[in-house]
Amino acid sequence: MDRQMPKEYENALKTGTTTVGLVCSDGVVLASDRRATMGHFIASKDVQKIFDIDENLAMTVAGSVADAQALVRMLKAESRLYRLKYGKDMKAKNAAALLANMMFQYKFFPYWVQLIVAGKEEDGFGVYSIDALGGTTAETCTSTGSGSPVAYGVLESNYKEGSTVKDMVPIAAKAISMAMKRDSATGESVDVITITKSGFKRLEKEDVKKLVES
Repeated sequence: MDRQMPKEYENALKTGTTTVGLVCSDGVVLASDRRATMGHFIASKDVQKIFDIDENLAMTVAGSVADAQALVRMLKAESRLYRLKYGKDMKAKNAAALLANMMFQYKFFPYWVQLIVAGKEEDGFGVYSIDALGGTTAETCTSTGSGSPVAYGVLESNYKEGSTVKDMVPIAAKAISMAMKRDSATGESVDVITITKSGFKRLEKEDVKKLVES
C-alpha cells in the first residue's frame, strides 16, 4: 500500500523526534527521545513523547506538540468510555482504528503528527503506526520521526520476532541513542516504556542511561 502524502504534509511531520515500537513475545516496548525543537531552536530538553493511555495501552507522538496533546486527551477519554460501556479495556487495534478515523475526518486540515499505538490485544500484543491522514498499518517493528532512518538501521539489524521484552529493551534504547547522534532534532535523553501482562511501566532514567552506555 502506498502511504505517501503531499510534500507539505511530509515536511510538517519532520519537525523532529524519534520514536520506536517493538512487539515482543511477552509484551511491547516503546522508546523515544525527549527533545522538542522549533526549526533549529531547541525549545525544550525534557518533553514527554510516550503517553500511557491506560494500564494496557500507550502511544508515542512525533510532530506538533499541540496536536499530539489533543489526541492524547481524546484517546484517554475514549478509553474510559469504552471501559464503562463494554466492561473491559480498549485493545490496541481498537485505539488505532479510533485514532485513524479521527485523523481521516480532518485530512484537509490534518493533525501534524505521526503516532505509534501499542498495547494488549485479545490474544497477545500489537503495535500500529498511524500517519497524519489516518493511514494505519500493523507492525512488529516500527519507527517514526526525523531520526527514524537511523533508528531503522539499528532495529532491522537487531530486532528478532519472538524475542522477549527484556531482550528488546536495550535494542529500542540503542536505536534512539544512535538517532540522537545523527539527527539534530533528536536529543537529550532516552525514554523507554514496556507493556506486559503486569501493565504499563516506565523505566527509570538511570536504568535507561546504563542501557545506552553499555
